[in-house]
Amino acid sequence: MTFVERLEDRLLSNPRADRVKDVAALTRRSMRSKRGLFRAEGPQNVREAVRLALADSPAAGLPRLDAVYVTLQELDRHPGIAADLAALADRGDVFVRAVTPEVLAAMTDAVTPQGMLAVCRFPSSASDASDDAARALGAARLVGVLVRVQDPGNAGTVIRTADAAGADAVLCTPGTVDPFNPKSVRSSAGSLFHVPVFTGVELADVVAAAREHGIGVLAADGYASVTVSELADAAVLRAAGTPAGDVAYPLEQPTAWLFGNEAQGLSEAEVEAADLSVAVPLYGAAESLNVATAATVCLYASAQAQRRIADR
Repeated sequence: MTFVERLEDRLLSNPRADRVKDVAALTRRSMRSKRGLFRAEGPQNVREAVRLALADSPAAGLPRLDAVYVTLQELDRHPGIAADLAALADRGDVFVRAVTPEVLAAMTDAVTPQGMLAVCRFPSSASDASDDAARALGAARLVGVLVRVQDPGNAGTVIRTADAAGADAVLCTPGTVDPFNPKSVRSSAGSLFHVPVFTGVELADVVAAAREHGIGVLAADGYASVTVSELADAAVLRAAGTPAGDVAYPLEQPTAWLFGNEAQGLSEAEVEAADLSVAVPLYGAAESLNVATAATVCLYASAQAQRRIADR
């Protein structure tokens, strides 16, 4: 019997089954915390979760795949995922179950379910949040820190951007939306399975660990007098061996960027905790940038500066 035939033989078709209710309950943060599980929806998230589960030596600090639920129609549309799921099912360490579209719709809070979802375990950690900060910053070159960011879409997009920029970790301070919220996970587009994400980390612990490991702390602040463009231009000159003059901060050095609340930004105390506050310049009439957009500009400016020096 083939893998697909085995799935067809055990098709889950009852939207009111206990297993369906258990997966649906992961919409609530309290249930995610109680069970140590979260839901990752859509082909991209499932693909990356499965690839991580198949990896010989997965990186530390990343989630662990527990179960996959998929409609037969969606499985047919993604033969690569089907082949990887068959390999996982043969190993027997991940639960894989075919479901009807009605069951999948009952499992998710998405307006338009994407045909498959994974249930994953939080990264295991025996340490407290301050130890997480020290571990994340220990050998880091680039880190994003979400400070009281509230919108789940923004949080997920910053994680995706941090991953694309080659960042080593994303840290979330208390008051930040849960990055394992289903909407955040969807917005991360699989990046939660590439870059470690730590929650509940006090900003004071981030700053202390950064100081200990020689990492600069920059606050993204729209009112700052220094702009990220100025720092990036100076980094280009230094990479070319040209004197850059007096520059407020060498962007190519290891850096942790602080990104603040959508409505209020960073508080005065949070800005003062950083080595320097840096603005993204606005050339048009917009009053401000979305926090995820600003994070993209800042993280990429650092990533490009660091790579120019590394490539010399």
